[in-house]
Amino acid sequence: MSTSNPSGPEPEGGGKPSFDKQPPQPAGGTPEGAPSDPYGNPQPSGPDDRPGAYGGNYGGTPGGSPYGQPPYGKGPGQSPYDQPPPGYGPTGHGTPGAGPVPGMPPLGSWPNRILAQLIDYVLVQVVALLLVLPFASLSDRSGSAGAFWLACLLYLVYDGLMLSRDGQTLGKKAMKIRAAMLIDGSTPTPSAAWTRSAVFILPALICCAALWWLIDGLFGVFDKPYRQCIHDKAAKTVVVSTV
Repeated sequence: MSTSNPSGPEPEGGGKPSFDKQPPQPAGGTPEGAPSDPYGNPQPSGPDDRPGAYGGNYGGTPGGSPYGQPPYGKGPGQSPYDQPPPGYGPTGHGTPGAGPVPGMPPLGSWPNRILAQLIDYVLVQVVALLLVLPFASLSDRSGSAGAFWLACLLYLVYDGLMLSRDGQTLGKKAMKIRAAMLIDGSTPTPSAAWTRSAVFILPALICCAALWWLIDGLFGVFDKPYRQCIHDKAAKTVVVSTV
């Protein structure tokens, strides 16, 4: 007959385990006092520790964008999506960053600009002569003056229309240059194209065409850094290369 007392202490190493003893925590486990889920994973202890859209950063720095990168993966001052910065002209020509503003093609050379102007002037002058000859003699002062006036008016219309279309006249196409807006390298707006043409032509009609064109051209030679002639200054345009 057993004489053990059921209400007495349990023998050491037998019976039910004591409730005040817990198994040891493995290395790297939940710190003492931190709440855990049924699977032993630590729970967030503050708003900055919560993952996802409400405070998490998916491995990035606190307060940064997801994945630890700036927006769209680009740094400050860079355009997103790997697109060229504004100013790279619509023709797609030229080397980005080589022109007067970032992304614009390099400036057109003076020999190309002068030759382009001569080509356009000769083409327009030939058309004007063909239109005047049936009605007046070039040996007559009135005939030659009429041909000059007609050539200037034709040039105004021709230059304004061509530049507002794609920034190039036939002479500019031949010499691989074009007129562009200084602010971003885009095709001249209609108002800019017509202003540019008018400032180049109208003073020549008023007085001393050769003198005006010389002054206009020399102004561009000494202009820094964009080599703008007076008609470019008025229209806020610049001449750039297309190669």
